[in-house]
Amino acid sequence: MAENILIIGASSGIGAGLVQHYCQNGHQVQAISRQPRPGSMVSADVNWLSPESNQASDAGEQAVHKVVAEALKNEPTIIFICQGWLHDNQHGPEKTLRQLNAAQMHKSFEINVLQPALYLKALFSYLTRQTGVKVLVLSAKVGSISDNELGGWYSYRLSKAAVNMLVKTSSIEIGRYNKTASVVSLHPGTTDTALSAPFQANVPSGQLQSSAATAKRLAAVAGALTPQLSGKLLNWDGAVLPY
Repeated sequence: MAENILIIGASSGIGAGLVQHYCQNGHQVQAISRQPRPGSMVSADVNWLSPESNQASDAGEQAVHKVVAEALKNEPTIIFICQGWLHDNQHGPEKTLRQLNAAQMHKSFEINVLQPALYLKALFSYLTRQTGVKVLVLSAKVGSISDNELGGWYSYRLSKAAVNMLVKTSSIEIGRYNKTASVVSLHPGTTDTALSAPFQANVPSGQLQSSAATAKRLAAVAGALTPQLSGKLLNWDGAVLPY
């Protein structure tokens, strides 16, 4: 049965893969991204929406609420939040505390935590009343505190631990109003995107997935998601991971 799907962060590698997956399987898709609609999606049956301002400002927050209100007119049953940032040309993952710098940490928290938080805030009233709604926020296993045996990657680890706490805390509040809602954070696995490109040589054979393959796996997790799992950090195969 066709569903209404909302993908936030739709121009990311995984976000774009999810848009394509759901469109190809006959679902109605609303896509939100600050980036223009990619040329590869010209023929896709998707409504592409863009906030009018950068999110890290009062005007940006108002723009988020406006674009979310437009997307919610179709009453999506599955919502993915796909923002994520690890590195750029100036900043790579820190291997030591001595490499920490404020600019990198601010950017990591702005994209990995602030943006998902503002979208969850804009979605709040909808999530508290929409029966059976499912929200999946992309996170990372490296944000697990108890699973951290290697250290390093400070800004990314800290921001992903924070987004896991954001999901856990918001799931509790939303659950008080709507027992049928599911809000989870989700580790997508290592995917062949710009985020993972510099580190793919260290990925064991067979573990690197295409965006299309990852999208198919995450859509399966969404399809099987239940309110009993709300607040959990899930693996790409639906298994519960430790915080």
